[in-house]
Amino acid sequence: MSDALVLTLSCPDRPGITANVTGFLFEQGCNVLEAQQFNDRESDAFFMRVAFDSAGASPETLREGFGAFAARQDMDWKIVSRDRPRRVMLMVSKFDHCLASLLYRSRIGELPMEVVAIVSNHPAEAISHTDLSGLPFHHLPITKDTKPEQEAQVRAIADEVDAELVVLARYMQILSDEQAAFFAGRCINIHHSFLPGFKGAKPYHQAHARGVKMIGATAHYVTTDLDEGPIIHQDVEAITHADSPNDLVRKGRDIESRVLAEAVRLHLEERVLRNGPRTVVFGG
Repeated sequence: MSDALVLTLSCPDRPGITANVTGFLFEQGCNVLEAQQFNDRESDAFFMRVAFDSAGASPETLREGFGAFAARQDMDWKIVSRDRPRRVMLMVSKFDHCLASLLYRSRIGELPMEVVAIVSNHPAEAISHTDLSGLPFHHLPITKDTKPEQEAQVRAIADEVDAELVVLARYMQILSDEQAAFFAGRCINIHHSFLPGFKGAKPYHQAHARGVKMIGATAHYVTTDLDEGPIIHQDVEAITHADSPNDLVRKGRDIESRVLAEAVRLHLEERVLRNGPRTVVFGG
């Protein structure tokens, strides 16, 4: 087992938290490798992420020792392995550029994840550009009448493969409230706009018609409020009057791919902490 661990926590802000946390790790013989914190003055909340070398101490031992202190501070916290690949289920429809990007980054070791399932409402032939060899692919067609049954199948697959994260890599289906609630806190979506922005069909064509000067993409956690979940990462790209709708689509594909990949990386590395409707994202 790797000695590289990550502690993340949030709690009401008060003096001495940083000193107590680092002091506890020191007493356990741990070596802090990276530490970041944020004091939110608006919510009076404290957030912290510490990456450390446990020097042989097991996560279970550290959790047991830290638990008493955390309870007194009313902390929401966890200690996890930094190097263990997370089990990820990817969902996609016909546009596979985000899927291809995630799979490539996973295969070269850029994203610490194990792809345990790919779910699509279209057959594999619809995304033939992407190499799916060796990956479990599930074709689950969906219609308005079969949506409840299809979503139940998705939940069953997620449970069966023990998916820790679900990524909607341009999965062009709106999740029901039940589905969104089931995957709460562990489902990331990529939205083809710099939210808030143009919604509905052909967002880039809408943007072109309005003469916008930049386009963007937003990766966020899925909630029961459509496209209103806490934002993890965003990016934009400038455009000009000479760009056609097809130019915007081309540039949009690149933005979507890199924004989603970065959001997934931040989540997998335990760098994203929920702060009500917002997020605290520790870079690195």
